[in-house]
Amino acid sequence: MGKTLFVTDLDGTLLSSDSHVSRRSAQILNEAIGKGALFTIATARTPSTVESLMKDVKANLPFIVMTGSAIWNPADGLFLESTAMSPETAQKILDTVRKHNLPTFIYQLTEGRIHIYHTGPLSDNERIFISERNDSQYKIFHIPENGESVIPEKLTNISLFYSMQPTRQVEETFVDIKGNIECNPIFYHDMFGEETGIMEVFSTEASKANAIKRLKTISGADRVVAFGDNINDIPMLREADVAVAVENAVPEVKRIADVIIGANTTDAVARFILSTLRNSL
Repeated sequence: MGKTLFVTDLDGTLLSSDSHVSRRSAQILNEAIGKGALFTIATARTPSTVESLMKDVKANLPFIVMTGSAIWNPADGLFLESTAMSPETAQKILDTVRKHNLPTFIYQLTEGRIHIYHTGPLSDNERIFISERNDSQYKIFHIPENGESVIPEKLTNISLFYSMQPTRQVEETFVDIKGNIECNPIFYHDMFGEETGIMEVFSTEASKANAIKRLKTISGADRVVAFGDNINDIPMLREADVAVAVENAVPEVKRIADVIIGANTTDAVARFILSTLRNSL
């Protein structure tokens, strides 16, 4: 068997119910990496939270962050690549979220740091979101108390629009953007529950799947095994040679999976990687 690149989502997949990599998963992953496993992650998170979450894992490859719109190297804290939308596209998206009165975060990657702006009033969930991420060297929030940022006049280097609001409002805006703007929008539910919809909007070139292609080349891997649990993982699972769903995955992910393993609370991803590696030696 040739070289295998193992790529896993974080939330709901590698991370346990407390949103951390368990001590046992870290131990198993480090054993696998020590035996030669090519391991990385593909997550919607940014380096500011990824760095602390993955601190106990001795990763040997860059990480796919921001749902594939950037590749970041934890070894030196630098972005290897990023994919931004055109200023014209970014302006159309901003106009649309404002038309729907949808409060939205706007991510701009400039000079190795993520600058975050916001349009609309801040919800309680959004305030918590900011408070948990406001002390990072990789991220700067430009958001006043009322939530309405002074947004740069020219929307250059915009990597992501991110909304977490009531499902109906988010879904209506998503449908409008998807039907009228050339971009890559994703709609799903996350840890906040079914009443909260999540929308991420990227460049047409930005995806976990495209980022995996790049890392496959960088690592010299012959095949990819990918792990996921939610709707935004489907493109990378389809790109993989082996698609693996955790037991707690949504039905849409389980339907396309080649393999279903244990839940994210059972160290299932790490165990599968080590087992696969042992069987190939």
